[in-house]
Amino acid sequence: MVTVGLLFISNIFMTFAWYGHLRFRGSALWKAILASWLIAFAEYCFQVPANRLGYGRFTGAQLKTIQEAVSLTVFCVFSVTYLKEALTWNVIAGFGMMIGAIGLVFGTWR
Repeated sequence: MVTVGLLFISNIFMTFAWYGHLRFRGSALWKAILASWLIAFAEYCFQVPANRLGYGRFTGAQLKTIQEAVSLTVFCVFSVTYLKEALTWNVIAGFGMMIGAIGLVFGTWR
């Protein structure tokens, strides 16, 4: 669970780094880039330990899959609360299909 917790924290930072500047479109682009890089550094401080601690218990593909599922979850909350965008049925359905793909990666059939 430590790995998943660290991935949640890292994805919160990364979502703000990638999309947080969208509310400040009047600001200079170089400021958005600099702020995003500073936020992304904090993201790496959680992402790297998450992968280091999780690798061995999970495969690399499983770690990436967990990260993507966490990223979609964090983005949905961010989109609604920070960007004030509604989650439409097609976005929910599309994200749901991506989450459903986790079953393929974590499946035990071979």
